[in-house]
Amino acid sequence: MPQQAWSAKRERQYEKIKSSQRERGASEDRAEEIAARTVNKNRARAGESRQASKISTQTKSPQKRGGQRSGRGLGPGGRTKEQLYAEAKRRKISGRSKMTKRELQDALAR
Repeated sequence: MPQQAWSAKRERQYEKIKSSQRERGASEDRAEEIAARTVNKNRARAGESRQASKISTQTKSPQKRGGQRSGRGLGPGGRTKEQLYAEAKRRKISGRSKMTKRELQDALAR
């Protein structure tokens, strides 16, 4: 999964994260996905990527977050309001700009 755009540093970071995930019991595919997402988010935060989402650049780094939003949004706080809003926008849910986090969750659950 390593990409040509990645520097040697990012390649090493990817391999380390991937092996760490494998040691924790993640499948090969899941370990690769987690490692790639982490490296890409770090690249975006460092200004190394051509495009970066607002969430990638303004939220905590994956290392500092410590899995708070891991598990597909089922963590202690679930997905952030920004993430919920982005999903609502993608699904073209009307009235989303005036919705609270709870309302966005309910609208997306329908």
